[in-house]
Amino acid sequence: MTLAIGMVTTDCADPKALASFWAAALGTTVSGDYGEFVMLAPPPAGGPVLGFQRVPEKRAGKNRLHLDLGAAPGERLAEVERLVGLGAEVVGERGGDAEGLVWTTLTDPEGNEFCVAEH
Repeated sequence: MTLAIGMVTTDCADPKALASFWAAALGTTVSGDYGEFVMLAPPPAGGPVLGFQRVPEKRAGKNRLHLDLGAAPGERLAEVERLVGLGAEVVGERGGDAEGLVWTTLTDPEGNEFCVAEH
């Protein structure tokens, strides 16, 4: 038996708004809007399909799962600036280890953390 990740779904208060942010961030479009659940088309650069479902409770505590986005070498800061322009907020910068990995932690408009990294 073989399993594959078909979609990563985020619980949220406003699926349409969050889907719009992530569609712009990833250069894709909404492929299905079912009111309480909105899903994106696959990102052109690859990766799983994202879904957003309305839940009644607010986010509490730190994410238990987050997305790590990869920027082209030398493009991380420009991508971070673009994402902030779309509504993300910077949490902090990390890295600079021996392997050369550097990343920025951000939050999307509903406070879900994600990272943008480059090697």
